[in-house]
Amino acid sequence: MKWVYTSINDIRKKVFAEVAKLSYEYEEGDLSEMEKIQYRVIPGEISRYRESVFLERAIVKERMRLAMGLPVRKASEEGPVSEGAEECVKPEKYYQPPLINVIKFACHKCPDNEVRVTELCQGCLAHPCQEVCPKKAISFVDGKSKVDQDLCIKCGRCIDACPYKAIVKMERPCAKVCGMNAIESDEYGHASINQDKCVSCGMCLANCPFGAIADKSQIFQCIQALRSDTPVYAAIAPAWAGQFGKELTPNKLRSAFKALGFEDIVEVGIGADLCTIQEAEDFLEEVPAKLPFMATSCCPAWSMMAKKDFPEQAECISMALTPMVLTGRLIKKKYPECKIAFIGPCAAKKLEASRRTVRSDVDFVLTFDEVMGMFEAKEVDFAALPVDHNMHGASADGRGFSISGGVAEAVASCIREQHPELEIKMERAEGLDNCRKMLLKAKAGKYNGYLLEGMACPHGCIGGAGTRVPINVAKSAVEKAKKESTKAHSLESKYQDILPELEE
Repeated sequence: MKWVYTSINDIRKKVFAEVAKLSYEYEEGDLSEMEKIQYRVIPGEISRYRESVFLERAIVKERMRLAMGLPVRKASEEGPVSEGAEECVKPEKYYQPPLINVIKFACHKCPDNEVRVTELCQGCLAHPCQEVCPKKAISFVDGKSKVDQDLCIKCGRCIDACPYKAIVKMERPCAKVCGMNAIESDEYGHASINQDKCVSCGMCLANCPFGAIADKSQIFQCIQALRSDTPVYAAIAPAWAGQFGKELTPNKLRSAFKALGFEDIVEVGIGADLCTIQEAEDFLEEVPAKLPFMATSCCPAWSMMAKKDFPEQAECISMALTPMVLTGRLIKKKYPECKIAFIGPCAAKKLEASRRTVRSDVDFVLTFDEVMGMFEAKEVDFAALPVDHNMHGASADGRGFSISGGVAEAVASCIREQHPELEIKMERAEGLDNCRKMLLKAKAGKYNGYLLEGMACPHGCIGGAGTRVPINVAKSAVEKAKKESTKAHSLESKYQDILPELEE
């Protein structure tokens, strides 16, 4: 559902645009405009999406608070939407946990893991559903099949047996895509996130058909930094290709971000090249001499899952700095007084940047979704932008980090360039469920000597929660960007000589 443009996408974009506009026009001490935004996002008197226009606006208010970086509130809590917002005007404000939140009164209380009979049931004479049920959970009421939820074990035999496909298994969409089993139910049946399990991959917010889950944003804070005297540099992830439409081409990207107030823009593919070199060195040094296998480190949600669920294998996760951190350090080495805004597809990167060890390297993290809201607020016309020089800093391998398999292939390519005689065994997985299965096999010794790549999102970063276009469109755009690179391999990076300084 994530890559079908829906009313939820539209509301998200409008909220981000309104918060961005608020920040661009903000005068010290005056946040009264926040109270009016709900009426611009949901105009008129007739509800379009829910049973009441007042409920629609109440949900928008909580979305707006999250977009400002504020905590979500319960339906029972009083206070204006701007309550606590004065703290958001500070550019140095970091994300306060939890990052991913459920707006409870927007939740549909979807049935979770239930086998249900639909209206398609014909009450047939054969009753195959009843005959195959091992727990006698199916009876017939008024000629129609009925499932006793207390007896049902969700084996699915009745689903397979029904000739009319009248029996279905109902699962919460958010719970179904959560690879950490972090979605639970509160006392009212609303979805609830177990923060001890959550790794902030964002798949739940991307797949909730009621738009009840949202993450916090730093749009307001980043724009306040853009309006200050401190230069702010955008570090944009390789997955950016194609995310802003056909008119925003690579040779206009710099102009577009300068229109938002950024000093300049640097592609994080440069940091990906350095990460590749670092992981290649670590693999050669440690596998199999010190470690049975090595797993890549650039996806924070995958890395967190591995360390949470497989603590005994934690040392096998590469200690290489992520492309985001390496790019941030590279920019700040040249411009020590600047601030860095990482622009990418990932909700989990927000959590990574809030770590104390990373805060000095990356100041803001924004998704492509959020940045599009900034473009809307500034009314940036991509077609009218002047052409600037193409971004040619990263290699094709570095740009390929955003596609599943790209990280491992870049590392293997780097090793082969230096040691063509070596055979590099690789395995990869995308989606946290599959990543867990891969690690279970690694724990059992089936991947000894391997380089493992894990990606929390489907198809890699191009399937992240903050992306804007279908995966096939994004993949084609990234492949095009790889072909346009003037460098093939990470070892061609002109920055590799200062890598030891960045690692300190």
